[in-house]
Amino acid sequence: MKFLSKRSKSSVGLDIGSSSVKIVEVDHTKEGPVLKNYGIVKLPPEAIVEGEIMDRSLVIEGIQECMAKANIERQDVVTAVSGRAVIVKKIVMDKMNPDDAKEAIFWEAEQHVPFDIDDVCLSFEILKEDVGANQMEVLLVAAKKEMVETHANLIRDAGYNPVIIDVDSFAVQNAYELTEEEGGSRVTGLINIGSDVTNINIVQNDIPLFTRDLSVGSSVFIEALQRELGVSFEEAEAMISGETEIEDEEKCRGIISDACEELSVGIQRSVSFLKTAGDAEQLDEVVLSGGGARVPWLREILSGKHDVEFKINDSANKIGRDENLEVESEGILEKVAPVLTVSLGLALRREGN
Repeated sequence: MKFLSKRSKSSVGLDIGSSSVKIVEVDHTKEGPVLKNYGIVKLPPEAIVEGEIMDRSLVIEGIQECMAKANIERQDVVTAVSGRAVIVKKIVMDKMNPDDAKEAIFWEAEQHVPFDIDDVCLSFEILKEDVGANQMEVLLVAAKKEMVETHANLIRDAGYNPVIIDVDSFAVQNAYELTEEEGGSRVTGLINIGSDVTNINIVQNDIPLFTRDLSVGSSVFIEALQRELGVSFEEAEAMISGETEIEDEEKCRGIISDACEELSVGIQRSVSFLKTAGDAEQLDEVVLSGGGARVPWLREILSGKHDVEFKINDSANKIGRDENLEVESEGILEKVAPVLTVSLGLALRREGN
């Protein structure tokens, strides 16, 4: 592992999930991005339920505690949203320059976004400038204003300034591309398993082919273990995170296998959509991130179900590390790297890019 100390402008990625707050600070040096600080703080189960904030004060306290734990002094942060209130879709529209597209995208979005256009924040990126018939391919991103504003106000109330609000799936892609060699034409499924939501982003040549969020996450495994083993929430959570040893491995593997069915179906449907759209016939590889990536046997189970190799994203453990970051953190980073994927991907962004 290379340790670097040269300073330059840093940025902070803040990932607020249903079960925890994750923060990463990255220094942007000439040699490349360097991990400066990171922190993870668990949230009480009643703070955020199924993506909805139930107790703002608990979440605000979690953000502040995480910042303090990571020893981060910067006020500006990059954060992200996800879930049903976020729409990411590839569309085809008349060919035009980016400035004209900014005006036209509102008319195009009305045909593709299932919300009142006045109630959403819109963004877009031109993927292919010419797809024939004087048209171009565009990636459209829409998010409900109410959700974005609620998220931003939460961060402001914690004492910080959200300078960029991204989408979880794109942050995962940023982190993946940081440490992976160019995949060429390989079709890669980036699957980020949070507590209540799983982000799926299928990419090829660094371009998203298909993006969707599933309303299923690692909580299904906790609930299954609680139900089948008669253990508490805390005990089940410790089992899936690897904090405690599992005694009856055969039984628990079966429980995990049964509980992952909904997630597996969601992945298969995403691949079927790609086939129908003519974008790809199959996945060449899948990279798991988020807390759910640490669920025992899940990677092997999904690899068998889908006949493709599932890997674990550990980008946070691969990038350069600040000399002041404790050497002892290396062993810890190996365990928590998948959990830091979104916050790392956010920290790789800077204002203006």
